[in-house]
Amino acid sequence: MNAIAKTQEKALTDWFEQNQWAAMRGIDEPTWNALCSTIYPGAKSDSILMAIDYCKARKLDIMLKPVHLVPMQVKDAQSGQKAWRDVPMPGIGMYRIQASRSGDEAGHDEPEFGPTIKREFDGTDWEKNAIKVAVSYPEWCKYTVYKVVGERVVAYTAKEFWLENYAPQSAKVDAPNAMWKKRPFAQLAKCTEAQALRKGWPEIGQQPTAEEMEGKHIEMDMGSAQRHENPKEAAQFDPEMAKRWMDQIVKAGTTTALADIWKSAVADARKAGDMAAYNQIKAAVEKRSGELKAAEPEIIEGETA
Repeated sequence: MNAIAKTQEKALTDWFEQNQWAAMRGIDEPTWNALCSTIYPGAKSDSILMAIDYCKARKLDIMLKPVHLVPMQVKDAQSGQKAWRDVPMPGIGMYRIQASRSGDEAGHDEPEFGPTIKREFDGTDWEKNAIKVAVSYPEWCKYTVYKVVGERVVAYTAKEFWLENYAPQSAKVDAPNAMWKKRPFAQLAKCTEAQALRKGWPEIGQQPTAEEMEGKHIEMDMGSAQRHENPKEAAQFDPEMAKRWMDQIVKAGTTTALADIWKSAVADARKAGDMAAYNQIKAAVEKRSGELKAAEPEIIEGETA
């Protein structure tokens, strides 16, 4: 193996060790960097992993960002304490993709808007001073999608009112937030389209889209069910797989045989997405490697890394 190949292999091994949870999901370094810096900038690693799992379960390409990470204030029913967490939430794009994939989508109409209302709301300025905020918004929006049902094309129409959907600046004032003030028609159109898609294709889910929850104060009660602070606590563990590899590791008589077993075990654990088994196998390899190094001083350094 030449120097370049050795450097590349070491770089891959180092990245895998430092980003095990992403690597176990089949995410390589360039993709992970793009997710962290461009798709979900500023999001925690655990939150991005949740988005990856969310998309994988629905067979969606995460690089298209069909799911958003929405900050929510979560209340623990046992302790009563509140904490902010990122919650995966579908975007309107995800509903469009799923409707298109169904094979029975038959188009849609352009959004229809009701009369434009002009009104002043109580709000605050940048210094939190009370002010009046003038806003023009559509009273309502109507959106129709079409679906092939048997030999017929059926229309599914949703009608949503702006006052029932807009997000205020805060819980203390009525004025809409910056997005709903700047794009009152477009925001309401997205909310109405999402409702129409849910009516036509209920199998895509009934969860509100990120666009519908834009800027809204959300509080979730975690209830008394078992909870996981991050994906690592919910890791799978296959004791049979771990035992099968550890038996081979113990029987390995040479460093070459151990290295081959290690590579196969890693591939097996990665395919299963079983990080717990991987960690147990890794510990067994490190132990056996130490025993072999003591017996074979000439062992090549880093062979089982």
